[in-house]
Amino acid sequence: MPKRAKGTFEVKLNPQPAYNTADGALLGRMSIDKQFHGDLAGTSKGEMLTAGSSVKSSAGYVAVERVTGTLNGKTGSFSLQHSGTMNRGAPQLTINVVADSGTGQLEGLTGTMTIDIAAGKHSYLFEYTLDTGSSAL
Repeated sequence: MPKRAKGTFEVKLNPQPAYNTADGALLGRMSIDKQFHGDLAGTSKGEMLTAGSSVKSSAGYVAVERVTGTLNGKTGSFSLQHSGTMNRGAPQLTINVVADSGTGQLEGLTGTMTIDIAAGKHSYLFEYTLDTGSSAL
């Protein structure tokens, strides 16, 4: 049965040099620095690639971040993979733990995270399982 972790986080996005395309597409990239609070307490660093379109409310991004900290009392690190789209204003976001990326007491971690942004504040809900009997093949 999945466990839940929830809390808030701050994120700092640092724009990096953009990619130029022959057709003028809007491609960008950013470094990510996060500070998590709540059931997940720690930091993350990552990279994001973005693509915009001529329709202002349509875009997409992919990102990978490495989280280090404590999850409901268990310490270690793990990676998250993001895939997000905005289709004429309708958002869709998937954030998954990268398979076999957990270390320390978080070895065997799997799960998905959802993010909510309200009044400029970021919060997360992380549904996960921790298979403590796992071992590398």
